[in-house]
Amino acid sequence: MKNLLNYRGKKIRPKNQHLVYHVALVSLTPIFLLVIALFYRKSLLGIDWSDFKLLDANIQLNIPYLISSVLTAFFVCLLLVFLYSYYGIDHLKQLQHRQKLARMLLENGWYESEQVQSESFFKDLGKNKTKEKITYFPKVYYRLNDGLIHIHVEITMGTYQDQLLRLEKKLETGLYCELVDKILKDSYVEYTLLYDTINSRITIDEVQAMNGTLKLMDSVLWAYDSLPHMLISGGTGGGKTYFILTIIEALLQTNATIYVLDPKNADLADLETVMPNVYYKKDDMIACLNQFYDEMMKQMEGYKTGENYAYLGLPANFLVFDEYTSFMEMIGRESLEVMSKLKQIVMLGRQSGFFLILACQRPDAKYLGDGIRDQFNFRVALGRMSELGYSMMFGETDKDFFLKPIKGRGYVDVGTSVISEFYTPLVPKEHDFLKAIKELMQNKQADAVTCEAKVAAPD
Repeated sequence: MKNLLNYRGKKIRPKNQHLVYHVALVSLTPIFLLVIALFYRKSLLGIDWSDFKLLDANIQLNIPYLISSVLTAFFVCLLLVFLYSYYGIDHLKQLQHRQKLARMLLENGWYESEQVQSESFFKDLGKNKTKEKITYFPKVYYRLNDGLIHIHVEITMGTYQDQLLRLEKKLETGLYCELVDKILKDSYVEYTLLYDTINSRITIDEVQAMNGTLKLMDSVLWAYDSLPHMLISGGTGGGKTYFILTIIEALLQTNATIYVLDPKNADLADLETVMPNVYYKKDDMIACLNQFYDEMMKQMEGYKTGENYAYLGLPANFLVFDEYTSFMEMIGRESLEVMSKLKQIVMLGRQSGFFLILACQRPDAKYLGDGIRDQFNFRVALGRMSELGYSMMFGETDKDFFLKPIKGRGYVDVGTSVISEFYTPLVPKEHDFLKAIKELMQNKQADAVTCEAKVAAPD
């Protein structure tokens, strides 16, 4: 019995380069022969297996009947292939992945071999042929579990170590998956990739904030307690506004305090009718930013080393800042003071529970300089972006970015420097953010009144 704790998966072998063909041949050949045998069952029953003579000597080969039996067997196999490719798609994908891994190692020449003599079948011809014998093949293991592909590659400090340590790009493009983690273990490097990413997409009802983390996909969590501050970029139509509204609605289900700044007086400004601390005028937004900063500094005065806001039972505070670059261009000279305050918030906010969610079309270094941009641990790029835009978001990377015409699709770095595909939570057409947020605020106010009444009530 395999030790599940140490089980790395199926080992990739040279013969796996034709794995799909071999599995199909081994699986379908018995079925093909069985169907034909059913057509000739009477004839088969008439065979004297002791001396292999037909008991009925008058049996003749019926060509049309033979053709019909072969065609029937062929269509039965074809039907089974169709059913397998539909219901067993995950297993088929695993076979294809293992086949691709074997071909990757062979076609790149990441193995060692020698030429050996092989005798001809007809010995009297006196000719010997040489064939390649593989003497060393890298130990690579493949395992698919809970929607994640785990690929373990042994590191032996040999000739091909550098190539095997940099497989990210080949694995992502070749397996059409997204790398989510890369861990160097004792003599092995483990690549973890997200298989069929879009199936990890969740609905707005499944978005939850709990214990300092915000769930945004089945495989994507924003751990704002440990990796604070979110940077969102994306052009018009990329799903940025709905994503921000989804985050606000989820955070309001906790005891968090939220401030919203919308310099363009657009969709987020409409929240003013259902919740407090929503601003879109220049002076009001600057005053809100100053208040957010002052509250952070005030709370920091009472902190002890190793403790944070959650340990002290204090609520988290989020400043949602939409169209940030537009705001900075609007305020002109005052932008330097704003940048100074933002720098303090991103540097010191984690311990006191003050977090930034900053959105813009492109994170230009002009307004996110002096190390501010580097402090945003969770980064999301939605919709169509240029290479320069991706570079501004994620830094220098050899990641290949592909455009798919799916609203709410993009790329994310959760704070691990690994960039993977991302889908914002699905929002039904009938979902009304204003109504949902209004109900949440009313429930909060009712709970607050109840708590005050309990405190004021005599024992």
